[in-house]
Amino acid sequence: MIVLSAKDLTKAYGTDVILDKVSFHINDGDRVGIVGVNGAGKTTLLRILTGELPCEEGEFFVSSDTKTGYLRQDGGFDSQKTIIEEVDGIFGGFHAMEREMEKLLAEIEAAAGEDDDGEGLRLVERYDALQERYREGGGYTYKSEMKGILTSMAFGEDSYDKKISTLSGGEKTRLALACLLMRKPDILFLDEPTNHLDIGTLKWLEQYLKSYKGTIVLVSHDRYFLDETVNRIFEIENHRLNIYEGNYSFYAAERKKRRESELKRYEKQQKEIRRQEDMIRRFKERGTEKLAKRAASREKRLAAMDIVERPAGERDTMKISFKADFQSGRDVLEAAGVSKSFGYGAGRVELFHGVDLDVKRGERVCLVGANGIGKTTLLKILMGDMPCSSGRVRIGYNVKFGYYDQGQQLLNGANTVIEEVRDSYGLYTDGEIRNILGRFMFRGEEVFLNVGSLSGGEKARLSLLKLMLSGANVLILDEPTNHLDIESKEVFEEALLDFPGTCIIVSHDRYFLNRIPTRIVELTSDGLENYLGTYDYYVEKKQEQIRSGKQYLEELAESRAGEAVKASESAGDGLSSAERRRLQKEKEAEERRLKRHREALEKEIAALEDEIRALEESLCSQEVATDHVKLAEIGRTLTEKKDDLDDRYEKWLQLQEE
Repeated sequence: MIVLSAKDLTKAYGTDVILDKVSFHINDGDRVGIVGVNGAGKTTLLRILTGELPCEEGEFFVSSDTKTGYLRQDGGFDSQKTIIEEVDGIFGGFHAMEREMEKLLAEIEAAAGEDDDGEGLRLVERYDALQERYREGGGYTYKSEMKGILTSMAFGEDSYDKKISTLSGGEKTRLALACLLMRKPDILFLDEPTNHLDIGTLKWLEQYLKSYKGTIVLVSHDRYFLDETVNRIFEIENHRLNIYEGNYSFYAAERKKRRESELKRYEKQQKEIRRQEDMIRRFKERGTEKLAKRAASREKRLAAMDIVERPAGERDTMKISFKADFQSGRDVLEAAGVSKSFGYGAGRVELFHGVDLDVKRGERVCLVGANGIGKTTLLKILMGDMPCSSGRVRIGYNVKFGYYDQGQQLLNGANTVIEEVRDSYGLYTDGEIRNILGRFMFRGEEVFLNVGSLSGGEKARLSLLKLMLSGANVLILDEPTNHLDIESKEVFEEALLDFPGTCIIVSHDRYFLNRIPTRIVELTSDGLENYLGTYDYYVEKKQEQIRSGKQYLEELAESRAGEAVKASESAGDGLSSAERRRLQKEKEAEERRLKRHREALEKEIAALEDEIRALEESLCSQEVATDHVKLAEIGRTLTEKKDDLDDRYEKWLQLQEE
């Protein structure tokens, strides 16, 4: 079933056309990924579909009974509420129903002592209907679901009372995403949902979206995420929309085939046109009437030919290459026993301790870990920009650091683009600087734009340009692929692979992590764990560790059981054979007694569980639901049975430990 359709959507700002006659339809349950270079119009299309932005021409249709939800890139939060107040407001309908049910219960109890049975029956019927609506809507599960989603978005219960106004940009985005998922709209519109998420949260979000019952339309530059979550790709290119029925990998392969096919078709037609034009010219040169007629006939056919347009060339991307002014020593840096804490006394908070790291020239080390664990802090400690609380860091011979910070805080927002480069690299002439800026897609009047007014992607390109000019032999990169479009990411990755120096990179981009690192190190509160491979290898090893951990616990339990048996056997040394047989018989008799006791308890537990299940089912029956006296009696019995069941389970657990 089609839930959204668009026909000939056109959007322009003055003479600058963003979208030109875009048409498509989206079916119920589709997972659509919208891709394209920065500035192609991806967010513009989302805003049109959510009704936030008008279009000059065309129309789109969304079913009237379809509920939509939109996650903006900036999170869209501007609230003085606390986290829990904002989230709790989503479930206001449940709160109203809970208050109504409490009111009805009070009225039912009051009516129980009166003679008007008819009024009591009507109250019970109303309560029953309301309770059913509450149950079907998820009233009995929304609190656990709310806590689960908040926990998955890295909001523990200790953060519930935080004011939203005090949250960072990343925290606001994660909270906005959590609130949107709790609302469960029929169509989810997500604009860069993976920004500010660590790998664990990304994996959780992927699994959640895979099982989401509604329709999803998302903009993302995260190639791994697109592969895992979407089944259709909408590519915005040259103001038009191209549709691919598959995930990102399918799109990348098909797009390459389509470009090659279009180019061959164009070249073949151009070759035929040149051949025809050459024959027409020759016929006319002969000057005979017969050949002149043939020339005229061919000219008519040529004029009627459906001309194939020249395919658009490869999209303009930045041209980047990293070169070191000089080579560093073989030992780049060494960290031993490094820890970092903030605060004093009772308020002291430790980020990590026991960090040991040895980096050699030419390595590409990628640092991963949960949000808030201190990855950026560790980078600053390694460069010497921040002191460590304990331990030491030794920087090698001839090391020159180049730093890319994910927030682009090293850029001066008051400068123009050309001034920003000139201030750092004054030996270049303005002409040379403009040529370099052109390689990073800053052309014409764009070089006079204020840095503070640039988009995230433009600031990222400017930061990479300055990094390229630095001549550093050790690149320290903090989330360098954030804000880059897919084409820019690929160019950047190739530049890193060609770089002869050393790289230490913090990243959550799993596609990037599968291409770049020679080693992945995971930062935890207890130090670093090394994985000598790329992301897929890292995931495989983590799963092996989980499996081996479970196996170790099982083997440990078996070993302890065996030691207990040996100890018991050795205790009988020095006794006569008759005494040992007597002790063995007593032991076997005790084991049989415990076994009978366990089996009896298991039967009692099973019987109690059956009784509780039957009582819970009876609460839903029409006969009980309309009899408030019986309803109260069954409620009391149910409580007693559950208490008995808890006692039985406690005894059973004690027997298991004996």
